[in-house]
Order: sequence, then C-alpha cells, then structure tokens
Amino acid sequence: MRLNKFIAENSKYSRRKADILIKDRLVLINGKTADSLGIQIDPEKDKIEINGEKITANKEEKVYFALNKPMGFISTREDRHAKRTVMELLPKIDNLKPVGRLDKETEGLLLFTNDGDFILKHTHPRYECKKKYHVIIDGFLTDEEKKKLEEGVMLEEKKTYPAKINGIRRDKDETELEIEIHEGRNRQVRNMFAIFRHNVKYLQRIETGTIKLGDLKLGEFRKLTKEEINDNI
Repeated sequence: MRLNKFIAENSKYSRRKADILIKDRLVLINGKTADSLGIQIDPEKDKIEINGEKITANKEEKVYFALNKPMGFISTREDRHAKRTVMELLPKIDNLKPVGRLDKETEGLLLFTNDGDFILKHTHPRYECKKKYHVIIDGFLTDEEKKKLEEGVMLEEKKTYPAKINGIRRDKDETELEIEIHEGRNRQVRNMFAIFRHNVKYLQRIETGTIKLGDLKLGEFRKLTKEEINDNI
C-alpha cells in the first residue's frame, strides 16, 4: 500500500496533507525518515510515525454521509480560527473527513467518509468528477458570456474544463442558473462568473458524481445508499 494512502485511511490527515508531511520529512517508517512520496509499505508489518504519533492500521467500517451544508460553516476537520466547522454537524467518528470543500458562504451537498479511495476519486482532477450547482448572480448573463464559460475561461493562468450551463431565469438585474463543472478549484464557480463582473449572490451544490442533494434539509445529514456508494467508487 502507498504510504500516503495508509496515512489518509488511518489518521486525521488527508492524502494531500500526508504528501506534505512526507515532503517535510516528518514521517518515519520503522524509525527511518520516509524519503519518497510513492513509497510502498506493508500495513501489517511496518511501523509508521508522524511527529512521534504512531499511525496504526484501523479495521473500522467504512462510512459514507451526505450533508446539506449551511452557510457559515468551514469545510475542514480542524481550524483554530473558525467559529464553526462542518464536523459539528456529523457523528463523532475517527478519521471521518469531508470530501473536498465548500467555502463558508456556500450551501449544499458535501460528502464525508473515512474511505481514502472514495475521497481521491471525488477530488483528484484526473477523475473529472461532476459537480452541479444552483447559482444566482447579479446582472444579465449574456449568450456570449454563457458560451465562453462553457468553453472554459482562464483562472490563475490555467483554463477551466468545459462546463455546462442551463438557464432558469434571466432579467436585467439577476440571473438564476445551474452550472455543471468537472473540477474542484478553490472558489471556482465564483471566480468564473467574476471574470464577467457577475457577483455570485447565492451558491448551492446540488450534485456530486451521481449523488444528489435531493430534499435533504439544511444542516441535516444522511447515510449514502449502497447504490450511491457503488456508483461512485
């Protein structure tokens, strides 16, 4: 098993954070500093430590939740500067992590699991996991702007993947729509519309992969069904 995967599945750290810890030479394997991101370990035999903390193989059952995240909550496990985090809304389960993030002002579907592979397939760009949002923006979104957004726009010197926009309502002061993207860059939807000087007034994620928010009430969570889990692994 890859070292970063083992850490992600058996500790509070994400796979991305595990890579950072390895690069910073803070991870020990059998008392020796791990010197490669791609290093393979034997979970049954090798002893892993991070800053003196022993990381042992956890035989816990895999769990999967969907939350309708309210505004005002930070999508992280720990943040000493945050007044409220999404973890307050979920059961206390070791190694439970959010699958990606929604910014503080955004509502909607946020998944949680202790399954590292599930998290990877929903967050790594190579899997191009579909994410759909309900959006209300200031102003009238023109057909030309819609076309450019769907074809991809430059954000931080990198073009976004093609998107799909379905209009719901347009007038001179406000546009309501649904947008489907296949990336998860920081504040991506907001930044895409900002290029055309449209401020996002309301943003709600309504779908991730084949998992839909549905009628889940704001601030509540549910377990994913077996079909949802199997379709998204």
